[in-house]
Amino acid sequence: MPLIRLDKLISDSGRASRSEAKALIRAGRVSVDGRIASRGEDKYERSAVVTIDGEAIDAARFHYVMLHKPAGVLSATEDARQETVLDLLPPALRRLELFPVGRLDKDTTGLLLLTDDGDFAHRVISPKKHVPKRYRARLDAPLEEGDVEAFATGLTLEDGTDCLPAALRVTGPAEGLVTVYEGKYHQVKRMFAARGKHVLALHREQVGSLALDPSLPPGGFRSLSPEEAAKALEPGSCENDGRIF
Repeated sequence: MPLIRLDKLISDSGRASRSEAKALIRAGRVSVDGRIASRGEDKYERSAVVTIDGEAIDAARFHYVMLHKPAGVLSATEDARQETVLDLLPPALRRLELFPVGRLDKDTTGLLLLTDDGDFAHRVISPKKHVPKRYRARLDAPLEEGDVEAFATGLTLEDGTDCLPAALRVTGPAEGLVTVYEGKYHQVKRMFAARGKHVLALHREQVGSLALDPSLPPGGFRSLSPEEAAKALEPGSCENDGRIF
């Protein structure tokens, strides 16, 4: 396992910048495995127990955050005029240079993953990985058996774009659960539009086998362990997950 500079371990945790970490070390406020550290350039394994003022930090190489995205917030890292999902995070997490794993439309709510792990993000959003993403949709018109069949076959959107087969389960007269295996622009809304229906509300409930934590309010977030994050990579089959007709 490679050794990492202590000041980098601290900056990787989001607790402080590299320069701030060096100042903390000089002030005697940093300990490693129970011993007060003296130099930021000293190297340790990531498994070392690093504390600042007695509080342990998380010096993991990569970080994963589950966010309950509220409506009206952009799935972007920055925007000069509008609030982004990163603006919902405290400074310690913003220092980690996290980015959204895929995007949810501005008015779409629900599960959004944030990470600094580019390989993880690619694997989640790549259509070749067949990772299911499940949404709850409320529509302006009743769902019909033909809608379920069209989703299962694979829709062609109004602009000629072909979509992979998806699963639609009707849960109410004008409400359904949609599972897609790709992430085209406004895909779920455009799929329903191809069936002559307008989406009034859209909420993402699950990615892979990772479901949105029901304890998180809109705008709430929590860190995920690597084991929890790995659930978002679990593939699924494109079977129709039930119909009520």
